[in-house]
Amino acid sequence: MIKTAPKAISIYLESNPNPNSLKFVVSEMLVPEGMSFDFPDPSSAKDAPLAQELFMYPFVDRVFYMSNFITVTKKEDVEWLEIQSTLRDHIQKFLESGKLILDVTTPSDAPAEEETETIKKIKNILDEYIRPAVEQDGGAITYHSFQEGIVKVILQGSCSGCPSSTVTLKAGIENLFKRMMPEEVKGVEALG
Repeated sequence: MIKTAPKAISIYLESNPNPNSLKFVVSEMLVPEGMSFDFPDPSSAKDAPLAQELFMYPFVDRVFYMSNFITVTKKEDVEWLEIQSTLRDHIQKFLESGKLILDVTTPSDAPAEEETETIKKIKNILDEYIRPAVEQDGGAITYHSFQEGIVKVILQGSCSGCPSSTVTLKAGIENLFKRMMPEEVKGVEALG
């Protein structure tokens, strides 16, 4: 029998605009490109063994997976310097063991709607201009729906509960849509 060497995983940390979230960037892809998984509480992590383990720490408030990173949101009453090494070591040990971070693929909660030219244009703007910046900050933005001139999106990861997410949504994202699609888009709202 041939034994395989344990995986060598490296992790570095990135801060983001949400002072209660920290991005743990891993040296390999964790979930398929374009997919994200948000766990706002322990009960939502039933199919996510790593998130379940992280929620066992009393200071963990939310866990988010995307591409090659995990964003952890902490409770406000603890400082990152006190816990970041513990979390980094836990994530690294879990990943190096070869365990899967997900047991199943979670389906999208987005309602089915006809994909008009306007919706295609909205999704293209999200993909090209907005999503890369949001991902860099440890979060995700997902198209939800478009009705009566209002683009509805879902903010996940570090964007959830971030003090600056409302400003980013209105001053940044909404203004971009109004500038690029002035006839169609009247506003942008975040759900959840």
